[in-house]
Amino acid sequence: MDPEFMIRQAFSEDARRGYELLFRRYYRPLCSQAVRFVHSRAIAEDLVSEVFLSFWKNQVHTQINTSFQAYLYSAVRKRSYSHLRQEFNLEAVPVDDQTDRDRLDAGHVQNPEQLLQYTELYQRIEETVRLLPPQCQRVFVMSRFEGKKHREIAEELQISPKTIEAHLSRALSQLRQTLRMGLFCGMLLLSQPYERPVSSVSTLTTFAE
Repeated sequence: MDPEFMIRQAFSEDARRGYELLFRRYYRPLCSQAVRFVHSRAIAEDLVSEVFLSFWKNQVHTQINTSFQAYLYSAVRKRSYSHLRQEFNLEAVPVDDQTDRDRLDAGHVQNPEQLLQYTELYQRIEETVRLLPPQCQRVFVMSRFEGKKHREIAEELQISPKTIEAHLSRALSQLRQTLRMGLFCGMLLLSQPYERPVSSVSTLTTFAE
């Protein structure tokens, strides 16, 4: 039986049961997608968790006319790019409140041109990181992609905390400069900033019980 049909049927009978099936079906694949953009399993899990929490809080299952899969992948892409914008302190079009941010998650699936912009942004980030000086690149990857603390990086690379801060400052400056170029101007119209609440898989499962 089509998983989408089963999930939709479950929602019609018991919203909590539908949510549980939705979470079990798509959580891991969505995390794998988010990791491609943010290069951190922990951050990816947080972003996907936020999407599911927003989905439950706003009862999005009553609003979706397309597939749940299409909606969720679209929402995770938007969250991932919002995170990248915050990470590199890029300017964005302001939003008034959390409701506006949640409403973005229920938006339509991006058209092919928008999806191409997402892919190009991802490639631009990858290229910029590759072009950083070796030591600077290593520090940045360990800090932002591997989630290591400054102390851990200092011990592993045998450098001082101040040197780490200098490398991170240089890397972030270069990424901001790169991402502020023409491509990202269009991206600002596709997603909005948001406050990242503390969330986890354990929090999500309580809604599905």
